[in-house]
Amino acid sequence: MPKISATTLGEHRAQTVDRVFDAVAQLSRDRGIDTISMTQVATAAGVTRTALYNYFPDKAALLLAFTERVTTYFIESFERGLPKNADATARLRAFIRLQLRGLLAHPHPSAAEVTAALGPDAYESLAAHVAPMQRILTGILTEGMESGEFRRADVEATARSILAVVGAERLPLISGATTVRKSERNVTAFVLRGVTTAPASTAPAGGK
Repeated sequence: MPKISATTLGEHRAQTVDRVFDAVAQLSRDRGIDTISMTQVATAAGVTRTALYNYFPDKAALLLAFTERVTTYFIESFERGLPKNADATARLRAFIRLQLRGLLAHPHPSAAEVTAALGPDAYESLAAHVAPMQRILTGILTEGMESGEFRRADVEATARSILAVVGAERLPLISGATTVRKSERNVTAFVLRGVTTAPASTAPAGGK
């Protein structure tokens, strides 16, 4: 069993949570979110079941916290990776690219899987966690429509469709059936054909 090396209680807790989330990512990738148990997570993380419950009282709390961590990672990556003074098209490309990279770097169950595993009561909590990410996308779409880059459409419906297209790449990426580069090229081309007012290049910005 791996040991945690920390000089303070706060560091110890942070390292433990990191290991728990790593275990959730691996288990959900290998087995599916609906089949994993708190005991399996504890074993994979190298902590006792009792210790795990001290951090997360149940599976719902664990999965919602894990989803929040992934969302925070994405938002921070987007803020770092977005070119300055970028137009809406460049921002949308960056959004898609970072979403796909995040799916592979931090495998996590889809909203449908979490809802199926935990029941409908978890949906509202899950929606609250991913709302910042959705706001980024609707902001990009609104900006593009106002600038004339994107055709006018229902912003919320368009955002849901884009997230669905990106989410469909999760399993192929995790299984190795495709790569981030291929997914980025295909998803970006598909999305831009749907939202732009003029034909767009299918090559990602800065790519070959």
